[in-house]
Amino acid sequence: MPITKLHSKNYTELSGHYQLVLPFNFDVLIPEDDSVRLLSHILEGLNYESLYQAYSSIGRKPEFYTRQENYNKHNQFFEGRNSYSKTDPDATFMHMKDDHMRNAQLKPAYNVQIGVESEYVTGVGIFQDRNDIATLIPFLNTLESKLQERYENVTADSGYESEENYLYLEGKKETYYIKPQTYEQWKKKSFKKDISKRENMVYNAEMDEYTCHNGKQLKPVGITHRKSATGYQSEITIYECEDCSDCPSKSRCTKAKDNRRMQVSKMFVAKRLISYRNITTPEGILLRVNRSIQVEGAFGVLKNDYNFNRFLTRGKNSVKTEFMLLCFGYNVNKLHAKIQNERIGKPLHPLKTA
Repeated sequence: MPITKLHSKNYTELSGHYQLVLPFNFDVLIPEDDSVRLLSHILEGLNYESLYQAYSSIGRKPEFYTRQENYNKHNQFFEGRNSYSKTDPDATFMHMKDDHMRNAQLKPAYNVQIGVESEYVTGVGIFQDRNDIATLIPFLNTLESKLQERYENVTADSGYESEENYLYLEGKKETYYIKPQTYEQWKKKSFKKDISKRENMVYNAEMDEYTCHNGKQLKPVGITHRKSATGYQSEITIYECEDCSDCPSKSRCTKAKDNRRMQVSKMFVAKRLISYRNITTPEGILLRVNRSIQVEGAFGVLKNDYNFNRFLTRGKNSVKTEFMLLCFGYNVNKLHAKIQNERIGKPLHPLKTA
């Protein structure tokens, strides 16, 4: 039977003891044909100049750190946004309306807000937000600081509806006429027949519970909080049906495997109901009609009659100055038109009846 021989070198054979004595004499300890000595010769022959240059504190930094510094530089321009234009860092990429060829456009733009009273532009705001919800409060604060007055009535479209905006206007003691986002859907028969909608359920305020189409009660089981992009925190109540196992209408009510759950902000529902009652009054109808005529009409004149489709300047401050000069000219033309049509002193257009 062959016996495997283990070839090993005894590096202590030249020493009288097994303990190594400093300083080492590598020429004696390691023979010339040993792999350690051969590896050492190979490593000594390599050029480490590029390696030292890449990782030294005074040399060139690695590519990763260069990219990270570049990313940090770009993040300074975002200011809470997720995009900006290199040609105009203040502008945000927004989805433009379709052109005459029905092509969707994604271009750097600003969200322009105006306040109109008696057909005159009384306030201008240039914002970087894509939607209008977060622009109402700062716009009204700026308007109040410039005019040193506060409007009694504020009329806006459904794009400005939020719980935060409702509470702000209520705190300022201003009557709000904001159309709910689901206002047009409420009128449809399909919405009224949809048993999954909260509006079609019976609510018991004393018991704080909803009754579904099958006669089951949805009771509160918990409370959660939701934070908006502006930092406002709303309280959300979670309702759950007592039993949906044998409900014949479950497929029309929910897609959940278990019992139906529903999240409701009581504060938002209450303020929306107040706004809905305001816009359905005769005064609310008159104000909403005039908002469409005066505000949308002002944008129509600026874009179509004045052929103002893009800004000629760059930067938020320059864009605001440019748009204010345009509104000054619009107000002068509006004053001339009202004098010619003998409409001085008539802030609102009357309702037309058939």
